[in-house]
Amino acid sequence: MYKQEDILKELCPAKPELKREMKSRHLMMISIGGTIGTGLFLGSGQTISQAGPAGAIIGYLFGGFVMYMVLLCLAELSVAMPVSGSFQSYASQFISPGVGFTTGWLYWINWAVCIAADFTAAGIIMHNWFPQVDTWVWSGIFALGLALLNVISVKAYGEAEFWFAGIKVAAIVTFIVAGAGLMFGFTGHEGAIGLSNFNTGGGIFPNGFSAVFLTMIAVSYSFQGAELVGIAAGECKEPGKNVPRVIRGITYRIMIFYILAMIILAGTIPWQEAGVLESPFAHVFGRIGIPIAQDIMSFVVLTSALSAGNSALYACSRLLWSMAQEGLAPRFLGQLNRNGVPFYGVIATLILACLSLLTSEYAADTVYLWLMASTGLTGCLIWVIIGWCQMNFRKKFLAAGGSVKELVFRTPCYPLVPMLAIGLNMVVIISLYFDESQRIVLYTGFPLLAAIYLFHEIFLKKRAAVAPAAE
Repeated sequence: MYKQEDILKELCPAKPELKREMKSRHLMMISIGGTIGTGLFLGSGQTISQAGPAGAIIGYLFGGFVMYMVLLCLAELSVAMPVSGSFQSYASQFISPGVGFTTGWLYWINWAVCIAADFTAAGIIMHNWFPQVDTWVWSGIFALGLALLNVISVKAYGEAEFWFAGIKVAAIVTFIVAGAGLMFGFTGHEGAIGLSNFNTGGGIFPNGFSAVFLTMIAVSYSFQGAELVGIAAGECKEPGKNVPRVIRGITYRIMIFYILAMIILAGTIPWQEAGVLESPFAHVFGRIGIPIAQDIMSFVVLTSALSAGNSALYACSRLLWSMAQEGLAPRFLGQLNRNGVPFYGVIATLILACLSLLTSEYAADTVYLWLMASTGLTGCLIWVIIGWCQMNFRKKFLAAGGSVKELVFRTPCYPLVPMLAIGLNMVVIISLYFDESQRIVLYTGFPLLAAIYLFHEIFLKKRAAVAPAAE
């Protein structure tokens, strides 16, 4: 019988290792930073408006539960095989090279386009403060700054992301404490609001439970980004010790932040007014009497956008590096600089992000809209693939003579957890069809998915089959 280590190496062959300089606190904040973004700070009011106060909370509970199921699957894979390619590598090994190729490139396109949106958001905020400087100049400055952080070393990236995400966490904690004071009369001059907003204007489900169901679809996107912990595990010190602890901590912290923040928002803002507020958080801070509340939240949103862009640039460069090691991307993308960072992967990602910025200016109603819509599908598909990989890994691991008891981390309640991860995400994907505003996600996402997969099957698969014969 093989030893456990030999079985794992055979199931997922080792790649040249990147430097393991990332600490557990970096890993924690990377995942939190990738998950908590501008959607919470700016878009939460629209969720309350659509689903009502209780409906919004139920929607976020659903999204958090789906995220937890996925992270439990990813934890087993990442601890057993902590490689930088993470779910892209697992898809290649445990499903098929074509699925691994599609997963990697689809995820790369998704995050590179999101980087462009993050640069634009950050540039607009800076332009509002300094109108004499154009938005595109600020976007360029931020692109250069994040590129430098990513190419210096993984430790520099991790440290920057720790502080970026820390600002977001501090803002949410401050909001929860101050907002609770507003609800119970300890802050502000309005007296105790209590839970009165939960019972006004049609009750807790003012637009019916179907509105809650459609909100769940949008809310599930809010939790995407937590899977970045799997990519970062390839550069983490002692992954067997740190990854399970970080994943548990991520889940509890994200759920607490999101749910408590939504309770405060729903309790302090009538649902009829929530949808028209540009920044619900700034609105609540202003009512408490905090000066320059709008500027404070603009700063938080600025750091949130830079945090998301920083994490996306990191994830994209590691995915390109991983695929280059497997022959699924040009070989030069697998080269590292003297600091052990995939330099060309960072540059290639920035090029696509800048091209996306151009399409947002010159083809916003066609190319850019198509790109942004198609990325909306990616997160759910990646989560389906993670659950699928975990099931196939467990089967192959046992077939090779492995013992589940000897795995450092085991996904509990197997196969229920991965089945829930797959099934619930498939429900979200299918449900997109029933929301007219989201239907474009299916119309644009699946053609892109099919095009990437067919490219591999027609060109790369044939080349891979010919190569051994030529040797």
